[in-house]
Amino acid sequence: MTPEFKQKLENLSRKPGVYLFKDKTGKVIYVGKAKILRNRVRSYFNKGRTEGIKTFRLVTRINDLETIVTDSEMEALILEMNLIKEYKPRYNVNLKDDKSFPYIRVTKEEFPRIFPTRKIVKDGSRYFGPYTDVRQMRGLLKHINKIFSIRSCRFPITAESVAKKKHKICLDYHIKKCDGPCEGLVSQAEYGRMIDQVVNFINGRDKLVVSALTDNMRVLAAKQRFEEAARMRDRIKFIENFQYKQKIITDDQKDRDVVAVAVEDESACGMIFKIRAGKIIGRSHFFLDGVMQDAFSDVLSSFVKQYYLKADFIPREIYLPDEMTEQEQVQLWLSEMAQQSVQLLVPQKGEKARLVTMANKNATLLLQEMMLRKTRLKEKPPHAVAALQRDLFLDKLPRRIEAFDISNIQGTDPVASLVCFVDGVAKKSDYRKFKIRSGDTPDDFRMMNEAITRRYSGSLSKSMPWPDLILIDGGKGQLNAAVEALKMIGKEDIAVISLAKRLDEVFMPGETESYYLPRTSSALKLVQKLRDESHRFAITFHRSLRRKRTTASELEKISGVGPAKRKALIKFFGSVDGIRQASRDDIALVDGMNQKLAKLVWEYFNVAG
Repeated sequence: MTPEFKQKLENLSRKPGVYLFKDKTGKVIYVGKAKILRNRVRSYFNKGRTEGIKTFRLVTRINDLETIVTDSEMEALILEMNLIKEYKPRYNVNLKDDKSFPYIRVTKEEFPRIFPTRKIVKDGSRYFGPYTDVRQMRGLLKHINKIFSIRSCRFPITAESVAKKKHKICLDYHIKKCDGPCEGLVSQAEYGRMIDQVVNFINGRDKLVVSALTDNMRVLAAKQRFEEAARMRDRIKFIENFQYKQKIITDDQKDRDVVAVAVEDESACGMIFKIRAGKIIGRSHFFLDGVMQDAFSDVLSSFVKQYYLKADFIPREIYLPDEMTEQEQVQLWLSEMAQQSVQLLVPQKGEKARLVTMANKNATLLLQEMMLRKTRLKEKPPHAVAALQRDLFLDKLPRRIEAFDISNIQGTDPVASLVCFVDGVAKKSDYRKFKIRSGDTPDDFRMMNEAITRRYSGSLSKSMPWPDLILIDGGKGQLNAAVEALKMIGKEDIAVISLAKRLDEVFMPGETESYYLPRTSSALKLVQKLRDESHRFAITFHRSLRRKRTTASELEKISGVGPAKRKALIKFFGSVDGIRQASRDDIALVDGMNQKLAKLVWEYFNVAG
């Protein structure tokens, strides 16, 4: 623990708030809240504290601390949830809200549109979802389009555009699928009431929709607008048929959610059954990360908080499988969000308890399916990896492949790159780059020999796993250099191939002729991807070294500007061009510089001769 960190612990506030623990890279690894920040944060570092392996791992990785003081525990609770959503810390329970899950969007326009989307735009539009069951969402939209005359065009319809007759009615109007707002055939107020009915329908409040449509039908009939009244009648019948297909769960017609959470090892699945007016209208499920031996009450609390933080509707009753951490606080927060009294209940018997049991069974089944898929993926290699073994007749499945490339210009600033793919996916934490030490002559074979030797002997050979296959970017000469290096360090049993750039020829040790992978094979695409990535990584490193060298050599020509001052100048201005464009006074501001040296630097770049 550094003196600075100890000082932060000493100066902690005694007020409520949120604390963020960070690792040595500055990444937020845990977010928590506290009634009294000083007591809660300091408790992590008390000797003899035993709260499980998760807390032990967390504490060993804490390198820095940040706190945010709030006026109340409720503010701390809300801030904690928002920060967890933003940072997704490693040691918090995180709801895996897959960004690919779709929403139903109701746009904020004078005549709103309704459509599915996977992208949230913060422009005042309303969003309903996310829908983890896409078929359920599509079915709902299909019913909406049959019942309501929502426009499908993308015209920016406004009162001004209608007055200027900028748009014309389309086929949808003639087949009674749209009421023609583009030509002012329906008022903004009437269209808005229809949108409100759609929102009620999405939220499962079918009775409110039927009641509104019935009132509208009677008004139209009284005005002898019988054709329009008949359309209202048909919509009512469609909704009633839709209601009939929904399973009635309770007789009390209340809105409620049923929550369930299944936990196994370090994974969990949260389930929400949505019951509106006594009928199940849908369910949503989410997988959770970062469980790591947390108490069930903590996992349940994390799921409930993160789900309802962005829920489009909060019912008056929410059934839980068990008591959860911070239940009273969360209940107060939900009541504030919903602007009505919300109760978190744990049913013990009867129909309500059976609903919770049903939700629990569904959550358990989904979690087991997810874990089974993970197991199968681990056991079954990706198709491209299996194809590579097949096409190259390798003895071992090449699950871990390491690729090497050399980059230099006529021997100057020579570098080598190492990139690593595991199961066909880049593992960037195992990328390495080498400054070549064996002279400045352009000898790619010797450079490759050096890179292979340094990777598979010394400290790297102990800290990184051995590959199943080594891929060399180059021809037969580079391949032979790599094979020779492996023999010298006693690792000739590792499979090694090279891939030439021009025709994508594969060279293999001991073979006189090159080999061509089938053009349609995913194995070829995999080795090309590896080759291109190793080349990109090498050339990027080479360019950075060359840029630093040319920068340093330019400044070396200025008398009196030593290495420390050159480094300070580059750090201050970012580049030689930045120094060239700076004034004498700006140059003098750099650490180690004075007016005399600043004048020398400025004159070097700006005075001809």
